[in-house]
Amino acid sequence: MSYDPPHPSYTYPWQPAPPEPPRPARPAREPLGHHSDLRLLRSAYRWQRRTATLTALGYFTLFLVLSACAPGVMTSTVADGIPAGLLLALLQLPVTWLAIALYEHTARRQVDPLADRIRKQAELDARRGAMR
Repeated sequence: MSYDPPHPSYTYPWQPAPPEPPRPARPAREPLGHHSDLRLLRSAYRWQRRTATLTALGYFTLFLVLSACAPGVMTSTVADGIPAGLLLALLQLPVTWLAIALYEHTARRQVDPLADRIRKQAELDARRGAMR
């Protein structure tokens, strides 16, 4: 019959057990990489990109489809001998400006506030980590 000590770090039962290593304190919030705000920021940014891209490319695709499939519409005159195709081509620039304005508007309204909130939280987390 042999005696097995409760802790393998010492041999004799009258020796005190070594102290337990301190457990790290859990942060009040989850780490920033797993935060739900990042998911919200990614989805808002994704929606922003899709909206602006579909605005600009959607109009350009419509122009190409009309050019290929409806040449009668594109060659018809609109006013003073200006063909509809030329007018639609000239409208490409304002539509692109609209896509840029839409991108900036959604950035200011949805993406930037989320990014600012995440940035402030990261700064607070960094300060808390530096204080420990």
